[in-house]
Amino acid sequence: MKLAKAKRVKRKAEATPATVIRLTPEHTLQRTAKRFLAAPQARCPKCDSTYVGREPAFIHCRLCGKLARIADAPLELQELWEIRSGLRIAS
Repeated sequence: MKLAKAKRVKRKAEATPATVIRLTPEHTLQRTAKRFLAAPQARCPKCDSTYVGREPAFIHCRLCGKLARIADAPLELQELWEIRSGLRIAS
């Protein structure tokens, strides 16, 4: 004889009040300064390793896997580099 399973009632998540963030030019510049590198570096910005690979638009850390974007590097060259190196299939 099997025992009946008790129904599990899902609790609804309570709504949290939304916060509004004003996007000013200073705020945007501060956020992009955290996301982009000013110039190519010889070290990883996350783990400070020197085991990094230089790509046309990114610095790729081979130790922790971080991809750090170089600020003024064009993404078109990055796309061509990925296609030519076999990382992306040309479509």
